[in-house]
Amino acid sequence: MKLKTLLLALSCTAIVCTNVFAQAPIVIKFSHVVAQDTPKGQGAQRFKELAEKATNGRVKVEVYPNSQLYKDKEELEALQMGAVQMLAPSLSKFGPLGIREFEVFDLPYIFPSNAVLTRVTEGPIGKELFKKLEPKGITGLAYWDNGFKVMSANKPLKTTADFKGLKMRIQSSKVLDAQMRTLGANPQVLPFSEVYQALQSGVVDGGENTPSNIYTQKMYEVQKYLTTSGHGYIGYAVVVNKKFWDGLPADIRTALEAAMRDATKYANAVAQQDNEKALEAIRKSGKTTIYKLSDAEKADWRKALLPVQKQMEGRIGKDLIAAVNKEAAMQGYK
Repeated sequence: MKLKTLLLALSCTAIVCTNVFAQAPIVIKFSHVVAQDTPKGQGAQRFKELAEKATNGRVKVEVYPNSQLYKDKEELEALQMGAVQMLAPSLSKFGPLGIREFEVFDLPYIFPSNAVLTRVTEGPIGKELFKKLEPKGITGLAYWDNGFKVMSANKPLKTTADFKGLKMRIQSSKVLDAQMRTLGANPQVLPFSEVYQALQSGVVDGGENTPSNIYTQKMYEVQKYLTTSGHGYIGYAVVVNKKFWDGLPADIRTALEAAMRDATKYANAVAQQDNEKALEAIRKSGKTTIYKLSDAEKADWRKALLPVQKQMEGRIGKDLIAAVNKEAAMQGYK
């Protein structure tokens, strides 16, 4: 009798333990390198809220901002190894994986407006680019905006001649390297987390970024001049570990896809608003003088940088560059 009671107790314990483990939430570690109050940071937080609600708590999203887990050069390897499940790296970062086509987003003055950008990311071009990630064990889920870049330095940047000899920080991108060299500057690759200190100490003279990044990272405090050039674009690809994603229950994956769609709409909507607010906050700080290029000056900048497209045809793909330019031409950009 005692044996039967013991076996029954053990059986019940096993059932309870099994149920506990079965109900344990699926954890998604979402790592990124920028502040929580940037467009990317807000998008990640919105995805966390939507995902957990849509799955009734069956999924738990842990967001790690500000390079808490991994820096720029480390995060994609961590994703491939399964140390994290989700990232939102800038589109420049796929070049070192041998996927150079994403560097089309780095080309100066190739996107004249958000309308053209959206046609590219949400259309066949964006989908084909995501397919190139799959052999690397990565699944692309969405494109998130950060916005159009401005230039900053400790001297006024009104003409392209003003860049001559300046040490300008860039992300790791052959396109951005060529862009700065075309301007006569000396490109310096630095992780995002090290930029403020490098600007403060004079290791670099300036850089390019979106107003929201410059403001939230307080870079404007160590840069005297800013030019609203709108010369380039910073965007992100929200990506997941393919093995992890494919192994999710179908209903969970469907719920997460819906949450990502809604989070993407939110993130892209706040990006422009946040950049406008950041630029105004930088202006009000009185620490940085903001210069707006005239249409004629911007045309001169574009003319000076247009050769970068030709230089990069062999790296990015002539047909891909032509396809993006075709989308721009349909919007009246010549």
